[in-house]
Amino acid sequence: MPGRKGWQFVESLGIVGRGRLVRVVRCPFCKEDNDKVIDSRSSDAGRVIRRRRQCLACQRRFTTYEKTGDSIKLHVVKKDKSRVPYDRDKIIVGLQKACYKRPVSAEQTQQIADRIEEDIFRRFDREVTSAFIGECVMKHLREVDKVAYIRFASVYREFKDAGELIDEVTRAIQESEPADQLKLFDG
Repeated sequence: MPGRKGWQFVESLGIVGRGRLVRVVRCPFCKEDNDKVIDSRSSDAGRVIRRRRQCLACQRRFTTYEKTGDSIKLHVVKKDKSRVPYDRDKIIVGLQKACYKRPVSAEQTQQIADRIEEDIFRRFDREVTSAFIGECVMKHLREVDKVAYIRFASVYREFKDAGELIDEVTRAIQESEPADQLKLFDG
């Protein structure tokens, strides 16, 4: 992810002979475009390719994610009923804001986004509501980091007062401590 140590999305395209589009990958550390691929793996049902690379200039390693833009024709139906093209990057940005200064790695953020996308593409092929996406984000954040979940929920659910926020925090705390576990330590 841009700005995160060792992570990069392949976004820039350059035109090479015969009008072919190729991806230009620059090392996030030294900005050189001379690297070798160490490992490649397909993920997200073949829609994303994860490549582990090593820069030949500085010898540092980094990961890139490549995805085809043509294959995703999904639209998001927003609260006001307007429709916008689905954009994974918006989910990533929301996750990054919620996880800011939390012990959630860039890799975990990508994994959460992958699980959210799997939920979306498993159920929808043309349109998905922003409400469904928001609920998926909250569901998966809740499993990883309760504070990040509360941060996201406080913006997404637009709490009207502190009481609603406190109720949500209380529910999150109760979910993280199963009843059986409390009995074990109480008695």
